[in-house]
Amino acid sequence: MKTRAAVLWTIGAERPYANSRPMTVEDVELDGPRAGEVLLAIRAAGLCHSDLSAIDGVRPRERTPLPMILGHEAVGEVLETGPGVDDLKPGDRVVTLFVPSCGQCAMCLGGRPALCVTAPQYSGAGTLASGGIRFSLRGTPVHHYVGVAAFSEMTVMMRRSLVRIDSDVPTDAASLIGCAVLTGVGAVFNTARVRSGESVAIVGLGGVGLSALLGARAAGASEIVAIDLSESKLALARELGATLAVNAADPECAAKVTAATGGGVDCAFEMAGAARAMAVAYQITRRGGTTVIGSLPASSVQLPISHANVVAEERTIKGSYFGSSVPVRDVPRYARMVRDGRLPVERIVDRRVALEDLNAAFDALADGQTLRQVLVPGS
Repeated sequence: MKTRAAVLWTIGAERPYANSRPMTVEDVELDGPRAGEVLLAIRAAGLCHSDLSAIDGVRPRERTPLPMILGHEAVGEVLETGPGVDDLKPGDRVVTLFVPSCGQCAMCLGGRPALCVTAPQYSGAGTLASGGIRFSLRGTPVHHYVGVAAFSEMTVMMRRSLVRIDSDVPTDAASLIGCAVLTGVGAVFNTARVRSGESVAIVGLGGVGLSALLGARAAGASEIVAIDLSESKLALARELGATLAVNAADPECAAKVTAATGGGVDCAFEMAGAARAMAVAYQITRRGGTTVIGSLPASSVQLPISHANVVAEERTIKGSYFGSSVPVRDVPRYARMVRDGRLPVERIVDRRVALEDLNAAFDALADGQTLRQVLVPGS
């Protein structure tokens, strides 16, 4: 069968992408699902910095062979299932996962499927977990980005890369559950385990940071500090529940937060992917508190942390990958919270785009002009 998709041909193209066009919209061939696989119609897909990192080459360890179809945060509708898939049926709505669990490695068996050791082995190769590639263009294989390839009207994925959700979850919001919500809300609920009455700060108000803010509000945090360089994002953060918003460009940013919170917050979340953001997050964490790092910057970014201070103040620094999530548990839970208004993720979506708009849309993302753009492939 054929499907329209945005195919990435070049990594590190010159900006603006609207002119250099690293992605082109093509009619690609798509094989049907094989054993353990599912054919999906992508209903909506979020544009994430991880996709941008694949385009600009900031994180070369994530490069997959070209050409490839990006997109890893999406909601789709099941069209067809392959042999052995008997728990999904056509018409089911599913959220995509870019870190599926194999269920057999030490991490999965230990209850930490977000750290599944098998996923990077095939995601780096641009294949499905089976090793297969289902897209092609004029006889050339077109690779799957992290086993998802959501920037396409249709895609084929492994069953274990999907979690079913109720059909009444709004589409745009549902498209963000597989990355922004799992990562941001999961960092609050799973990594930090924020308790009602605790104080938190979010440094970096992109899609993941704002999701963390919504998670902190849902967790019952008493104080929620929002920090970013964008005044418009800070204004939205106030609307979403932040009790204090401070511009990161203010040289007294950390001092103001520390003073306003009586010595710092119980838990600070770094979601910006910059050394300066990490320094601020650490500085505004109180003695005995926890600083959670949830961003994925370039490998050259180092933590500006004092060894002695970690010891003397009994600080905890925790990494949070994929929100320390257990997707089969967390995705349905967050989807219900979205549907019931407890996680108003739809407020984060500020623009809907078509396949033809993707190059320009990633310019806007790189320039920090947007919150979360959502691709609607069939539009």
